[in-house]
Amino acid sequence: MRNYKKKKKESLFSKFVNLILTIVIACAIGSQVCTAANNNLRIAQISDAHFSSFEDNTSYKFLKKSGALLDDAIFQINTSGPYDFVMFTGDLVNVPKISELEKFTEHANKLIYPWYAIDGNHDISIDGPLTKRKFLEVLANNNENMIQKNIYYAFTPKKGFRVICLDSIIDYKITTNGEISNEEFMWLKEELENNEKDTIIVCTHVPIIEPFSSSNHKLVNDYEVRKLLKSHKNPVIVLQGHYHGTKAKQDDNLLVISCPSLVTYPNAFRIININSNKNRTLVDVYLKETSLKDIQTRSKLRLMGSERLYGDESDRNATFKLGRKE
Repeated sequence: MRNYKKKKKESLFSKFVNLILTIVIACAIGSQVCTAANNNLRIAQISDAHFSSFEDNTSYKFLKKSGALLDDAIFQINTSGPYDFVMFTGDLVNVPKISELEKFTEHANKLIYPWYAIDGNHDISIDGPLTKRKFLEVLANNNENMIQKNIYYAFTPKKGFRVICLDSIIDYKITTNGEISNEEFMWLKEELENNEKDTIIVCTHVPIIEPFSSSNHKLVNDYEVRKLLKSHKNPVIVLQGHYHGTKAKQDDNLLVISCPSLVTYPNAFRIININSNKNRTLVDVYLKETSLKDIQTRSKLRLMGSERLYGDESDRNATFKLGRKE
């Protein structure tokens, strides 16, 4: 009988110790999960939606299905979260009309996550009503996150991360080239200096590094902008569009991610997951294709050289390791 009681006491004591250990381990794991979450930023990038409510398809753009393709991307994002924010990197609409941009926002506001946008060359009219100022005004009236003083702006979605949204559009002449003005360049320099300890996410329509060569689409002062970004000691991740191509390229602490268009093959968008620690930053890049496979198939048939827009597997889905410069 005595032996039985002793074993029973030991059993109860063991259970108590195991319970305490379980609680301690759970707290430790929970703390690590919270820490990882705080160091992690998850972004959905949609580029070149070219939304149109009235146009027919062109030789390579499925404009009549632009609304359906946009809704498909939004549905996929809403059902695969969480995300810290969604970024539209230009050419929200195909024709720079105020009414078209307002209709675009009706679709974008179906997102359950905060969304932001920058202008593309299709969004701004030189001699029409949709100026840069009006572009920003329409977005601000329909999205509280877009109440900005300037068309280029920056925000902090989470401690340790700074998002810098550039205006790369030339509006003083008809061109598909881009440019960062002197005033904006100095503002960018100041942003980098004021956030020297942060991981930087730059959003631009016209690329910092071209996914493929196109002299009449490139950023005319890309070398100067690239040099400035590379001077930042912490990693810089650039989200860009304009070329409708899928590409990911690393240059030291600079990672450039090109996003395809929703209305041209491969009819896709991007998911970017950034995990930033003291000495290294891991960036997981994914390509998410439309679930409207019939449109995607037909879109591919309309293009020569569709492989260039689709990219290699390392352009579509890859993990990049970025370090901090000493």
